[in-house]
Amino acid sequence: MKKITKKSEVRQGVEQLMLEIPEIVGRELHEMVVGAGMSVLARMLELEREKLCGPRYVHSTTRTASRGGHTAGELAFGGRRAAIPRPRAIGADGHEVRLRTWDTFASNDPLNERAVEQMVIGVSTRKYARSLEDVDVKTRGASKSAVSRRFVALTGAQLGELMKADLKGIDLAALMIDGIAMGEHVVLVALGIDVDGGKHVLGMHEGATENGPACTALLTNLRDRGMRTDRCILVVIDGGKALRKAVGDVFGKRALVQRCQVHKCRNVVDHLPETKRANAEKVIRQAYKTKRIDQARSQLENLARALEKDYPSAAASIREGLEETLTIKRFRMPDALARTLSTTNPIENLNSGIRRVCKRVTTWKGGTMILRWVGAALVEHSRGFHRLKGHAGMKALVAALRALDRAEGVAQQRKAA
Repeated sequence: MKKITKKSEVRQGVEQLMLEIPEIVGRELHEMVVGAGMSVLARMLELEREKLCGPRYVHSTTRTASRGGHTAGELAFGGRRAAIPRPRAIGADGHEVRLRTWDTFASNDPLNERAVEQMVIGVSTRKYARSLEDVDVKTRGASKSAVSRRFVALTGAQLGELMKADLKGIDLAALMIDGIAMGEHVVLVALGIDVDGGKHVLGMHEGATENGPACTALLTNLRDRGMRTDRCILVVIDGGKALRKAVGDVFGKRALVQRCQVHKCRNVVDHLPETKRANAEKVIRQAYKTKRIDQARSQLENLARALEKDYPSAAASIREGLEETLTIKRFRMPDALARTLSTTNPIENLNSGIRRVCKRVTTWKGGTMILRWVGAALVEHSRGFHRLKGHAGMKALVAALRALDRAEGVAQQRKAA
């Protein structure tokens, strides 16, 4: 019995060692990689200095500089600034000769990008230092204030680039606009869909509400930066009156407005009691699935008449903007693309990405801070953009839009004649 106990203890010891091996190896491997990296950097610097000063302890008549020992230096390393001795070379004139190897590493500063990357994936400034790898060198730049300064600097630069980006090279077929509430502010975001179904964050505008001036300011900014407003484009919105008016003011008749069918259905059923909602929603969805625009219009009108006596608000909601909920049916395109462009889901998904990045902020200190955070979220989310669902049908949409352009051109010529 005693012998069995000893075997059991040995087995347990072996199992425990097996569990600890990955941690031991991982720690030692990390230390080896860090140490090797430091050694390689030191060797690269010394080789360059040797070219200038010649081999150590060897007299050379061709050298252009002499060794000047080392001085304190810092380089970006592991998400912070690490103290690394910098070798010096002194020229014949007594001035220090810069080592290109050091300058190359010093100019390649990824700390701002690292700080923003950590923030957008959910690491707070207080926990930034804990998220970094352990390094056996003296470091700085991982404190809450240092990380905050870097985050503000880079997100401010990103915001400037986003708000000034040239849009002339984007051949748009569709435009989606929606607002997202951030504290006491509303940020309007514009998402463009090009002729191949690619998505592009075009811009944003901050305001107190989703009102007419704010919507017009956003669209005007996009136009000033190169977005074409002289030809037909499909504009998908949620149905806000201020936004609808702004679209008309900027694009005129060139804007073919598609009201979001999901928002419209939700607005209608909100006017009904629970017992009536399921049937009304079923009828509305069936109408939106119908391919023929006249048949869909008839189904919706019949529902409005059926509800008009007992629920006039619901009937009025159906009729309000009815034609613009069916705009997509004017174009002969595959069902997959028609479903995608009949709602604001693509830009709603973008707004969800903004909320995920910004959810940890509890206090907004003004509109500039909001725009910086939203801009960072947009940059992060756009990295994972895929083409629009049903993008294979974009040729049909583009062909229909260009046909409308030609028809409008002919009409203007006749009018001018």
